[in-house]
Amino acid sequence: MRSISMRVAARGPHDLRRPVVVWSVILLSVFSLLAARSIRAADIGAVRGIVHDSEHRPIAHAGVVLQSANSEWRQATASSADGVFVFANVPFGDYRLEVHQSGYTVSAQSVTVTSGVLPNLHIQLSATPSSELAAITVTATPEPGPVPSATPTTLVDRNDVQLTPGADRSNSLALITDFVPGAYFVHDQLHVRGGHQTTWAVDGVEIPNTNIASNLGPQIDPKDIDYLEIQRGSYQAELGDRTYGVFNVVPRTGFEGHNRGEVIVSGGSDGQTNDYVSFGSHTDKLAYYVSLNGNRSDLGIETPTAQILHDGEDGYGGFATLIDNLSADDQIRLVVQARHDDYQIPNSAGDLLDDVQRESDAFAILSWVHSFSADATLTSSLFYHYNRADFDGAPTDSPIATTDGRASSYLGGQETLRWHLWRNDLQIGVLGFGQQDNELFQILFNNDANAPVFALAHPTGTLLAGFVQDTLRATEWLTLMAGVRETYFSGHVTENATSPRIGITIQLPAMAWVVHGFWGKFYQAPPLDTLSGPLLQFASNNDTAFLPLHGERDTEYQYGLSVPCRGWRIDLDRFRTEARNFFDHNPVGNSDIFLPLTITGALIEATELTVRSPRFWNAARFHLAYSNQTADGFGAITGGLTEFSPPAGPFALDHDQRTTISSGFELKLPWKTFVSMNLSYGSGFANGGQGPSHLPSHAELDLSLGREFLPNLTASLTALNLANKHLLIDNSLTFGGVHYNSPLQVYAEIRYGFAGAH
Repeated sequence: MRSISMRVAARGPHDLRRPVVVWSVILLSVFSLLAARSIRAADIGAVRGIVHDSEHRPIAHAGVVLQSANSEWRQATASSADGVFVFANVPFGDYRLEVHQSGYTVSAQSVTVTSGVLPNLHIQLSATPSSELAAITVTATPEPGPVPSATPTTLVDRNDVQLTPGADRSNSLALITDFVPGAYFVHDQLHVRGGHQTTWAVDGVEIPNTNIASNLGPQIDPKDIDYLEIQRGSYQAELGDRTYGVFNVVPRTGFEGHNRGEVIVSGGSDGQTNDYVSFGSHTDKLAYYVSLNGNRSDLGIETPTAQILHDGEDGYGGFATLIDNLSADDQIRLVVQARHDDYQIPNSAGDLLDDVQRESDAFAILSWVHSFSADATLTSSLFYHYNRADFDGAPTDSPIATTDGRASSYLGGQETLRWHLWRNDLQIGVLGFGQQDNELFQILFNNDANAPVFALAHPTGTLLAGFVQDTLRATEWLTLMAGVRETYFSGHVTENATSPRIGITIQLPAMAWVVHGFWGKFYQAPPLDTLSGPLLQFASNNDTAFLPLHGERDTEYQYGLSVPCRGWRIDLDRFRTEARNFFDHNPVGNSDIFLPLTITGALIEATELTVRSPRFWNAARFHLAYSNQTADGFGAITGGLTEFSPPAGPFALDHDQRTTISSGFELKLPWKTFVSMNLSYGSGFANGGQGPSHLPSHAELDLSLGREFLPNLTASLTALNLANKHLLIDNSLTFGGVHYNSPLQVYAEIRYGFAGAH
C-alpha cells in the first residue's frame, strides 16, 4: 500500500506546538546534585603525568604547556614537588604537550584525548650538556600511546570534514560511513552495527531523542564540527544506552583564531548548492562562534525506481557556541542550534502524488564546569530539544491521502561527576528529562471507500537514569572497569532496567599493544507512540494490529586488540549483540513514512577492523574501515502497527549486509594541490521476499581535487559515485521499502577565509 498517503488538517493552538510538560521531580533530582563536591567532568577529558629525569627522580616546577593541534586553545601549568602535572577540563581532540625546565632539553610529544581515556604520561627530561649554548627540543614521534579503553572509538576532525569527498555537505553522514566499520546508509537511514538507535551529544551532553527512524537529516551540520568522537558499543556506564553508536561532537568554538570567518559556496549537478558562512573569535576569557548554512538539490533522498521523479530537497540552519571563563575554576558553555529541512517524497512513473517530509530540529545546551582542584570538577548541564517530522500528503492524492505529523519536546538536565583518587577514576552521574509528543494521523479516502480517519494524541513520558562507574589503573599494564546504570522510563508503558557493565584492558609485555574485553547490558527506551480512537479501529478492521512499544534490552560481548605502530593505529575487534524486543521500522507501502515496531529479538555479530595512518612524507594519510557482519531477527512482532508476519526461525533483517569496506586517502601534491578519495563497497543487502539470499554487491568511488590559490582561498571539484553505478540496493518490502542509490553527482566548491579587525 503506498496505500496510506497522508494529509494534516489545520493545526490549532493545542497542536504540535504545544509546550513540553516536565515533572518537577526531574528537576529536583537533577539539581539536588549541585551541592556535590570533589568531582571531575565526564563530558571532557583530562591529561595528567609526571616529569622525571633519566634516573626517574621527579623534576619539580617544570613548565608544561598543552596546545591544541588544530586551534589556538592552550593551557599551561607547572609540575609539583613530586613532578606531577594535571590538565583538567580538556576537550576531546589532538594536542601537543611540551615540557621545559632550566638545565634540561625541551621535550614535546603528541597526545590524544577521548572519552574514558585519561592519558597518564611519563615525561623524561635529559640534562643539557654544559657545552650547549641553547636548549635542545626533543620531539617525540607522534605515536599514539596505549589506550586503556574497551570502547572501539573513531576520532575525526574538521580537516577530515573538509577533505573527505562530500563530507562537508549539510545533510551528509559521510564523516561516519567513511570512517566507521559496519556503518552505512540505506532506505535513507543511518545503520551502525546492525541497529538504528544512536545518540548525538555535544561535549558529552546528550541530545535526547526517543524516536526511531523518524528524521532523515543529521542533527548537526558537519561544517560546525571541530572533532567528532564516534563510539560503537562497549560503553562505560556514563555513556548511555544507545547500543549501536554514540556520536559525541566537540563543536567549533572560536578558539580556531582571532576574528576569523569563512565563506563556502558550491554548485553542481542536479541544481545542488551547499552554502555556509561563519565567524568566531576569542580572548583569554571569552570565545564565541556563529554560523549560518543553506542547501538545496533536485536529488534528495533515495528513489523507489531508477528514474528520479519529484525528489527535491532544501534546508537551512544556524549554529552558535559561547564559552565564558568566569574564573580559573569556573566556565560557562552555551551551544545553540536550529535547523529546518523539506524533502519531496520520490514518485514512481505514473504517480500523481505530491508528498513532502518536513523536518525541524532545535536544541540548546547550557553547561557550568567548576573545578574544585586538579582532581575535582563538577559539570552541570541543562538542555532543551525540539524535534519535528511531518509527512504531508497532497489532499488530491488518489485513492488515499494520508498525513502523519509528530513533534517532540524534551527538557531536562545532566550531572556528571568524577573523582580521581589514587589509581581510581570514580564517576557518578544522573540524567533526567521530560518528554511531550504531539501526534496527528489522518487518512482521506478520495475514492469514498471509507469515512475519513483522524487521530490526535499528546503522550508524555519521563526518563531518569543514574550511574556509578569506576576505572582502576591497577598497574601500568592492567586497567579494570566496572559500572552499573539504572534507568526508569514512564510513558505508554512503565519500565525499569539495571545495566551492569565490566571491561578490562591489558597492555602486552614489552609492547604497546592493548588487548581489551567487555560484557554489558543496555536498555533503550521506546518511542511514545500512542494510537487510539478511529485510527486503532481502522487498523483493526483492516487486519492490522497495534501493540504497545516496550524498550529494547541488549547484551553485548566484545573483545579486541589495538596496535599502535610508528604512528599507525590498527584496531581489531569482535562483538556479539543479543537483542530482546529489537527496534525496527516498517514503511507505509513504499513511502518514507516509517512506523516504529519491535520484534522478539535479533542477533548481530561482526568482526571489525580500522586502520588509520599518520601523515607520512608530510603529504599523505590513509584510512580503512572493514566489517564482516550478520544481522538476523527472530520471533513475532511484539510492538507497533503492522500486518507483517515474519518467517519461522531466524531471518535476515532488511539491512543485513555481510561485508562492508570503506577506504580512502588524502594526498598533498605540488603547486599547493590536493586530492582525496574514498572507495566504499557493500556485499549486498538482504533480498526482500527471496529467502536467505542477498542482492548483488555494489561499490562507489568518491573523488575530490582542489588547489589553494591564496593562503585564504581554496577551490575544489568533487565527484560522488564517479562510476555512476545507479542500481537497486534495497528491495525489502518488510521493514525497509525499495530504494536505488544516488547516481553520479559533481559539484565545485570555493572556500574563502577572512579576518576582521582586531
